[in-house]
Amino acid sequence: MVYTVGEMAKLLGVAASTLRYYDKEGLLPFVERSSGGIRMFRESDIEWLQVIGCMKKAGMSIKDIRQYIEMALQGDDTIDLRLAMFRRQQEVLKQQMAELQHTMEMVDYKCWYYETAKEAGTVDAPQKMELAEVPERFRKIRQELRTAPGTAATI
Repeated sequence: MVYTVGEMAKLLGVAASTLRYYDKEGLLPFVERSSGGIRMFRESDIEWLQVIGCMKKAGMSIKDIRQYIEMALQGDDTIDLRLAMFRRQQEVLKQQMAELQHTMEMVDYKCWYYETAKEAGTVDAPQKMELAEVPERFRKIRQELRTAPGTAATI
């Protein structure tokens, strides 16, 4: 079956302009065109497009995605290079996930902080609590917030 840009975009849940942009940037060398220049997507293009979308979401640059596609089209001689590319991105994502997890812990702490303040009618309540009174899961974050990096000063 052959799909138009609009049909493929709808199938993938992306804007048609996204697919046109990918094509303009050289990410769709596998997509055929009609004699009138209309892009003709096939079932086999779906996996390519999903991988491209995943790579974009993973933070890979258009340049790197283009390089990956070029390597993939070269065949099995580039398997090691493609694996290395995905391993690097995997490490980048692991770091980003760790940072997001830390951010979530901070937000959770501040929610607890203001819920406690609201219940007491003042921010003095959670602010003046001894560390042992703070729920255990928030103690590390509280200590982090109260200590400047590299010093023992209290903020």
